[in-house]
Amino acid sequence: MLPELERYYDAAPRSAARVEQVGPFSVFVGTGSWSYYARPRLGLEHAFTIADVEAATARKRELGQPENIEWVHETTPTLLDAVRAAGLEVLEAPLLVLDRSAWRAPEPPSGMTLRVLDADDPALAAASAVQAVGFGAPGTAPGPEGVRERDAAIDDADSAFLRERMRRGLTVTVVAESEYGPVAAGAHQPVDGVSEIVGVATLPAVRRQGLGGAVTGALVEDALARGVETVFISAGSDDIARVYARLGFRRVGTACIVG
Repeated sequence: MLPELERYYDAAPRSAARVEQVGPFSVFVGTGSWSYYARPRLGLEHAFTIADVEAATARKRELGQPENIEWVHETTPTLLDAVRAAGLEVLEAPLLVLDRSAWRAPEPPSGMTLRVLDADDPALAAASAVQAVGFGAPGTAPGPEGVRERDAAIDDADSAFLRERMRRGLTVTVVAESEYGPVAAGAHQPVDGVSEIVGVATLPAVRRQGLGGAVTGALVEDALARGVETVFISAGSDDIARVYARLGFRRVGTACIVG
């Protein structure tokens, strides 16, 4: 399973990034609105050092891009110590893969509608803004941020980039809507029979109502309908991982994320 996910991580950014080899890293340089990560070069066996890490982050700085590094700990176990020795903070996120035999799609909460957006849907800009607001207030606890903050966070340039990806079938976006429009959103990105669920977020004002699970469920259903064989997700915390586990996801490793 992990080699399959590694191939996905190497392939997925290439639709919107060029690749530079910096020592043992592949540095993906975004060519659109999104920035990407540096990752260990696919298939390389290497004992990572502080110097390796600093070379990759220095190149990202030169390019004016965030100094993101991502990897799977079980595949590249020496990188964690090197990154920490370089003084960088690491999120160790549970990496989960869908167990199709245990899968069950949750029902949306009362008063909410789930739907897959097409590229020209006027709700797409608000859906992207939901993600920006949700990730700006991390965790699962309710908070004050709601529709007003969503509307203030709308970014037309980012929405245009996303619309083009959706037209090309590179990204699928799902929203949960109330009478006030999108209040939760997420996406999956299929590549060669594998898809990662990304960006699942809920406005803090309506958290803990099952919206994140419902959006994830709709994304899984869409991926399976498209013939995807492997669906996976990285959870931001153990609490979030437990939500996904109730849907049928099983932990297979740890996704390490810097930046």
